[in-house]
Amino acid sequence: MSLDTRTRPDHEGSTTTVSPGTNADARAATRESLEDYTLRFAPRSYRKWGAGVVATSALGGIAYLADFSIGANVGIAHGTTNALLGITVAAFIIFVTGLPLAYYAARYNIDLDLITRGSGFGYHGSVITNVIFATFTFIFFALEGSIMAQGLELGLGIPKPIGYALSTLLIIPLVIYGMKTLATLQVWTTPLWLVLMVIPVGYLVLANPDSVGSFFAYQGESGAGAGVSFASVMLAAGVCLSLIAQIAEQIDYLRFMPPKTDENRVAWWRAVILAGPGWVIFGAIKQITGLFITVYLIATLDPAASATANEPVHQFLGVYREMMPAWLAMTLAVILVVISQVKINVTNAYSGSLAWTNSFTRVTRTYPGRMVFVVVNLAIALALMELNMFDFLNTILGFYANCAMAWIVTVATDIVVNKYILKLSPKYPEFRRGMLYNWNPVGVTSLALSAGISIAMFFGAFGPAVAPYSPIFAVLIAMIVTPVMAVLTQGRYYLRRVDDGIDLPMVDADGNPSDVTLTCHVTGMEFERPDMLLSNELAPDGSKQYISSLALATDKTGKYVLPAQR
Repeated sequence: MSLDTRTRPDHEGSTTTVSPGTNADARAATRESLEDYTLRFAPRSYRKWGAGVVATSALGGIAYLADFSIGANVGIAHGTTNALLGITVAAFIIFVTGLPLAYYAARYNIDLDLITRGSGFGYHGSVITNVIFATFTFIFFALEGSIMAQGLELGLGIPKPIGYALSTLLIIPLVIYGMKTLATLQVWTTPLWLVLMVIPVGYLVLANPDSVGSFFAYQGESGAGAGVSFASVMLAAGVCLSLIAQIAEQIDYLRFMPPKTDENRVAWWRAVILAGPGWVIFGAIKQITGLFITVYLIATLDPAASATANEPVHQFLGVYREMMPAWLAMTLAVILVVISQVKINVTNAYSGSLAWTNSFTRVTRTYPGRMVFVVVNLAIALALMELNMFDFLNTILGFYANCAMAWIVTVATDIVVNKYILKLSPKYPEFRRGMLYNWNPVGVTSLALSAGISIAMFFGAFGPAVAPYSPIFAVLIAMIVTPVMAVLTQGRYYLRRVDDGIDLPMVDADGNPSDVTLTCHVTGMEFERPDMLLSNELAPDGSKQYISSLALATDKTGKYVLPAQR
C-alpha cells in the first residue's frame, strides 16, 4: 500500500486509513452495502434488532394480495375441495423445504444466494439461481402493481396504464435506504393492514353463516370440482408452489437475526420458524380466504359483477359494502390495496435489486450500485403490467413454479441430506471467492434436470395426462439427483480450499459467527472474521495481509486469490 493515505468514516463511525490506490469498486460496494449488505454476510455490529422486530419485519413482506387472487383462480378452475387440497400440498412442501434454509440464514447471517453458493452450486453457479429469484421479484411486483392499479381505477378513476406507472414510481424512494427503512415501514403499517383484512372476513362468516356451506359445495365454473381429482389438486398445487421462492425474501430479513444464545433460544426459534417457513401458513390462509370471498360474491352478485370476483379490490369492496356506506367501503378497499402493495413491493424491489447486483458484480467484477438494478427490476415489472400479465396468471405462475422448486428443493436437500446425513457437503456455509469452485455439478445438474424435465412436462411434452404432475416431478427429481450427484462426485467440487489462512475460530462459544474483526488491506476497513481470508499478496515487509470477501468480489486481477488446495 502507498504511504500516502487519507481517512474516512468506517461502518462503526470511527476512521480507517484508505490508500488512494485501493479498489474503487470495493469501496463503493462497501459504502452502499453498509445498509443492505448486498455482497456479503450481515455482521453482528449491524444486527441490533431483537428477534421479534426481525420477524415482524419479515412477515410484513407477506402482506401481498396476490394470495387472494391465486386462491380465487385455482378455486374457480378446480372447485373448492381440489383447491383446498392443492393449497395444503403446496404449503407442506414450501414449509418443509423452507425450514433448513431459514435456519441457515438466521444462524449464519447470510442471504439465500450465499447459502446456495456453498450448497451445491459454486461461486458462479448460484448466479443462475439469482436470476430465477430476480424473476420471482419482478413477476410478483407486476402482479401486486396490477392489483393496485385495479384499486386506483375503481376508487379514483385512474386509467390502469397510469396506475401501473404510479404503483411502480411510488416504490423507488422507499427502497433507497435498505433494511432500517423497510423494518420501520413494515412494523408501523402491519396493525392497520391486519384490521382492514381480518375484520371484513370475520363479519362475512358471522353475518352470513350459509356462506360456509356454499363455499365447500362450490365446484368451479366448469363443474370440474365435483369430487376429488388428483390431477386438479396437482394443478392447483403447481400454481401455489410458484410462491416457494418467497423464502428468499423472508431470508433477506432473517439474515439480520441476533446471535442465538441460551437466553434467547425460544424467541429466536419462534421468530425463525414463524417468519421463515411459517410465512406459508399465513399465505395459505389468505389463499383460502380469497377463494371464500370469491365464492360468496359469485353466489350473490350478477354474472357481470362476478367476473371480477378474483380481483382483491373487488373482493374486499364487496364485503365492505355489506358493513358500511358505499363511499367508506370504497375508501377502505383502496387504502387496503395501496398499503398491501407498498408493503410487499418494497420487499420485491429491495430483494430483486440485491439479486441482480450480486450476479452482475460476480460476473463483471464491477459494482454498479444497487439502485441501478432497482430501476432495472421495476422497469421489467412495469412492462409486464402494461402487457396485462394478470389475465395469464395461472399459466405464468405454473411455469415459474417448476424453476423455483428445482432451485429451492435442491438447496434444501443439499443441507439436510448432503451436509447432515451423507456429510459430503461442508456444514458451515462457505460463500467466499477462492474457497469455492466456480461451478459445482451437484446443484447445477440437479437444477437443470429438475427444471428442464418438469417444464417439458408442464407444456405437454410427455402428454396432457402427465402435465398436471410436473410440480411433483420437479420436487422428486431434485430430491433424488442432489444426493446422487454428491455421491458420484464424492463432494469433490464443494471446496476449492479447506483452509482460509486465518488462525482464528469462525464461530464463538455459542456457535454464532465470530465478531472478531480484521483489517482488509484492499479497502482499509474492518470486517468481521467470517468475511475475511488470507490475501495471496504479502505486505511490503513480507508479513501476512487479510482481505474481505467484498474486495475479492470486485477484484479483476485475481492476484489476491489463494491457490487451490484440492
